[in-house]
Amino acid sequence: MSSVKGSKQYSMKVVPSRPGRSILRALLVLALLVAGTGGGYLYGCWTGLGGKSFALGPGDQLSTQLQESRAEAEQLRQQVANLMLSSEVDRQANDSVRNEVIALREQIASLEADITFYRGLMAPGDQAKGLKLGEMQLVARNEPGYFSYKFVVQQLATQHEVISGVVNITLVGRRAGETERLALHEVSDDVDDEDIKLRFKYFQNIEGELSLPDGFTPEKVELVAQSTGKNAAEAKKSFSWQVRDL
Repeated sequence: MSSVKGSKQYSMKVVPSRPGRSILRALLVLALLVAGTGGGYLYGCWTGLGGKSFALGPGDQLSTQLQESRAEAEQLRQQVANLMLSSEVDRQANDSVRNEVIALREQIASLEADITFYRGLMAPGDQAKGLKLGEMQLVARNEPGYFSYKFVVQQLATQHEVISGVVNITLVGRRAGETERLALHEVSDDVDDEDIKLRFKYFQNIEGELSLPDGFTPEKVELVAQSTGKNAAEAKKSFSWQVRDL
């Protein structure tokens, strides 16, 4: 028998045919694939749900804290508003009380001046006739340099008649080291002229407010009253500058 050189000879083996085993192996591989895929899906769902639950927990806490902080801030704002309202009420009450005290002090000063006047008017044994000048009342106002003044010109007589005349009021003081004299109408808007008109039967009040010029230091007040007519009379008086505080 002839042979061909150079060609490799392979041994042949007869294997019995088993189609059932191949099918079983394929089903097993398919089951493993299905199981792996399902397990991965379930694990992913579980992980996703677990992660979501973990994320929502702190979020809920932050939301609750935010709501509590907002409620606390609103409460604090309300407390501040109440305090501001209470402070404003207290301020207005203090202003009202202060104004009432000032008004009462002014009233007391006026009443004291009236008492002094009536005591002089009713003084027994005074047989003098003519004019009498009462004490001048000076009261400091709230604003520096401003004062209220009041004094009385009185007729001394056993039988009172209406008399006319004038009164002059002069402030004497110093400014820039020099003596200076100021008529009342120069420092008071309540007086229009140097000669203040008088006309009365028993007495006449002279009152108003004045403001001192800058640099002027008052020392005294000079009063000169003159009546006219057949029983003309004159009265002069000088008062030191004494101020009563409100």
